Amino acid sequence: MNIQLSDHFTYQKLLRFTAPSIMMTIFTSIYCIVDGLIVSNFVSSTAFAAIGIIAPFSMIIGAFGFMVGAGGSALVAKTLGEQSKKKANVIFSLIIYSTIAISLFLGLCGTLLLKPLLIFLGTEGNLTLNCLTYGYIVIPAVPLFILQCLFSPFLITAERPKLGLFITIFAGITNALLDIIFIVIFHWGLVGAAWATVISQALGGIIPLIYFILPNKSSLRLGKTRLNIKPLVKTYTNGLSEFINGISGSVVGTLYNYQLLKIMGEDGVVALFIIGYVNFIFLATFLGYNSGSAPIISYHFGAKNHNELKNLLEKSVKLIAITGILLFLCAESSARSLASIFVSYDQNLLNVATHGLRVYSISFLLVGFNLYASAFFTALNNGIVSAIISTSKTFIFEGLCVMILPIFWGINGIWSAIIVAEILTLIVVSYYFITLKDKYKYL
Repeated sequence: MNIQLSDHFTYQKLLRFTAPSIMMTIFTSIYCIVDGLIVSNFVSSTAFAAIGIIAPFSMIIGAFGFMVGAGGSALVAKTLGEQSKKKANVIFSLIIYSTIAISLFLGLCGTLLLKPLLIFLGTEGNLTLNCLTYGYIVIPAVPLFILQCLFSPFLITAERPKLGLFITIFAGITNALLDIIFIVIFHWGLVGAAWATVISQALGGIIPLIYFILPNKSSLRLGKTRLNIKPLVKTYTNGLSEFINGISGSVVGTLYNYQLLKIMGEDGVVALFIIGYVNFIFLATFLGYNSGSAPIISYHFGAKNHNELKNLLEKSVKLIAITGILLFLCAESSARSLASIFVSYDQNLLNVATHGLRVYSISFLLVGFNLYASAFFTALNNGIVSAIISTSKTFIFEGLCVMILPIFWGINGIWSAIIVAEILTLIVVSYYFITLKDKYKYL
């Protein structure tokens, strides 16, 4: 029996509905790790570091897809909750068509800016050549990544989360297989890794596009639309926090790389990239849950069902608290094993990554609440508050901590920057939840 957005959600029903989204996000993180794992072990640590340097730049551009996907799906789900299906499809079509056009422009700009960015970071020699080799393939194809990010929340809004999971698994398996074929068998090195990534993103973006173009049984389908600035502005403001998350996370990631290159050199970048991979897997649980539950919140907000909003918030906070504790314990106990997957061949790198991961994992106790708060306000179509939370956490708190804490604590200052940032963000989150409770009636 299909679960609908209009249902009352028990713990069981909430977990069943969000499970495909959680699995989809976890699987995405796993196949990204396979990419790095194969490059690290079958190409070189320099090639692995190059991916770590290009990834934030690629994510800055791809953040546009996260913004439009989150903000647009919230607006469309709210419109469906208001029982305006035709209007919802007109808005949906406008969002998709405009995003395709803008993403092509962003891919071109990113390609042109790649070399100046590497000069700014101060990369040298083989590291620069590896960055250019990988970046000049992956970044022009960023529009495909944007489409993949865009359609993921819309498939949930269309009540087709299992289809989204299938597409992600299919794209992920393709990426892993092509990594093995291109790198291990054909010995194409970074070129092989780049093309494996591009092809998998093409599948993740084009398959749902075809699904929504063809007749389907969901509530959403691409069709005729008209240029209307108002829903686009609402979409962008709704999803502003996701855009800021992507941009600020990538900018701060660049700051991490800058600091680590100064303190430890290339080894520091590799260690951070390993921590980032593990962090991506663990955070995938929170991100997947947020993505899966956001359309439910938007629907009941549009339907003015305040009791269900209270129900969803209460259950979500409890689930996040339990998950955070479990993830922290898991990361602490398996840090060395996780790091050794990537750099078992280098004892020094293994020790650095293990220590960094154990410090960094303390943040798992807090990060779930802050991520959920940002997604919750986006789902309520309050992109401004959501953006303030995201900006405070990454641009302000984490960015400052990355630059200041190493002055006093050295390398430990870098690993612990995220912990201090999460604590400060939780204070901001608490303020907004208390001050806006009467407006949205979720408490």
